[in-house]
Amino acid sequence: MPEDFYRIKRLPPYIFSEVNTLKAKARAAGRDVIDLGMGNPDGPTPAHIVAKLIEAVQNPKTHGYSVSRGIAGLRRACAGYYARRFGVELDPEREIIVTLGSKEGLANLAQAITAPGDIVLVPNPCYPIHAFGFIMAGASVRHVPVGPEFDFLSELKKAVRHSIPAPLAIVLNFPANPTAQTVDLDFYAEIIDFCRRHNIVVLSDLAYAEIYFDGKPPPSILEVPGARDIAVEFTSLSKTYSMAGWRIGFAVGNERLIAALSRVKSYLDYGAFTPIQVAATAALNGPQECIAETRARYQARRDVIIDGLHQAGWDVPPPEATMFAWAPIPPQFRAIGSLAFAKLLLERANVAVSPGIGFGEYGEGFVRIALVENRQRLRQAARNIKAFLSGRNAVINLHDGTRDLAAAK
Repeated sequence: MPEDFYRIKRLPPYIFSEVNTLKAKARAAGRDVIDLGMGNPDGPTPAHIVAKLIEAVQNPKTHGYSVSRGIAGLRRACAGYYARRFGVELDPEREIIVTLGSKEGLANLAQAITAPGDIVLVPNPCYPIHAFGFIMAGASVRHVPVGPEFDFLSELKKAVRHSIPAPLAIVLNFPANPTAQTVDLDFYAEIIDFCRRHNIVVLSDLAYAEIYFDGKPPPSILEVPGARDIAVEFTSLSKTYSMAGWRIGFAVGNERLIAALSRVKSYLDYGAFTPIQVAATAALNGPQECIAETRARYQARRDVIIDGLHQAGWDVPPPEATMFAWAPIPPQFRAIGSLAFAKLLLERANVAVSPGIGFGEYGEGFVRIALVENRQRLRQAARNIKAFLSGRNAVINLHDGTRDLAAAK
């Protein structure tokens, strides 16, 4: 048997596992670790959604196989959401498919449309599945730098100019994980115009559509006239309704791409458990005040942690959207890199964050801070970090033993 299988060989070591291992050891030793690493919503799913799940699961007729493309009522509910929120009219039969979260949908669409050697353009830094879904499908990924310091459209044009063969597709993710960057409809219009001229498929991940703060609600790329000719968009109930573990999302848009995804999924799964789909329908069709409450909760947390970090001497820009802050490493620690700095925060401040390098090489120099603890815990995290940055936590000893650095005074 080969030592490494083909697709496994294409996957690098999971860099977050190093921090996760240290976090587990710290907790096993009895330390109170404040975990701001994984973007796992800590709030409960709204009660009316849970009640609908319980009602549906008590009907034994719902216990059998479901439908891989999603029950009709849920697809209609998704169409209703897009009409209310974005003014986009979708055909539930041809332009919508239910996915097991947006992550599964994107990975299976990659399998459906990608041939070995195809080039796919992916933002960097990015959520790992945006790149590795296509790498596992046999594609070659060309990274397009993204973030406040880059002109994404210029970088995109450069990438297309230097890609041989021409790119098959581009992945977009705004509001962005991990950078929290947002864009407007004019940006999407330029993307659609450019990609249409170069025959490039557009795959938009809109998982954080409802987690926004000070500005306008993030748009959908499908609001651009003609976008459905080349684009498909992924959305999710995970963050909007605190339903991460339920694994329900959607792919919507271009009929040909939706049909390709439907064909692949028909071989791979029977869809989510029917009571979960019924409850998801209740989420989209029912009271929506819970979305505003969730948004307000994340905004209050954002304000607490950003203010606390500023008081600690760490200048972190407040995110306009998502449940993350994208934090540049303090200058005195920049030389050691994001992984070593994340380890130091865990060891010296009992705060777990995600190293930016785990999202791609352009993520180096940053860490991602998730707003997944209550405000009291976030204040404690900021106090712990302040003690660390002020030098009250003695000497920093790097894991590799190559150097010791005195904490900043």
